[in-house]
Amino acid sequence: MFKELDPILHSQLRLAVISLLISVKEAEFTFIKEKTNSTAGNLSVQLNKLKEAGYIEVTKQFKDNYPLTLCKISKKGIDAFEEYVNALQSYMQPKQSY
Repeated sequence: MFKELDPILHSQLRLAVISLLISVKEAEFTFIKEKTNSTAGNLSVQLNKLKEAGYIEVTKQFKDNYPLTLCKISKKGIDAFEEYVNALQSYMQPKQSY
């Protein structure tokens, strides 16, 4: 039958963030915000959910006296993304039993 979809990744914005991070070493908050066309507040909430799930690592530091938030995907996040994609594929190509 159909595989269950990960509720953490089933949010459009969280899925977009993970999709971005899987292809880069790390990304700045502003880059993610621009690429996802998200508001800072909404993105911040969704990043916290991904961080709490262990899917991303968030590092806060300063660059030229300005706060800088860096995000990168974790091994758990990569595994979760791959499982999510596989589950979605099972929806697109259901096994037929007659």
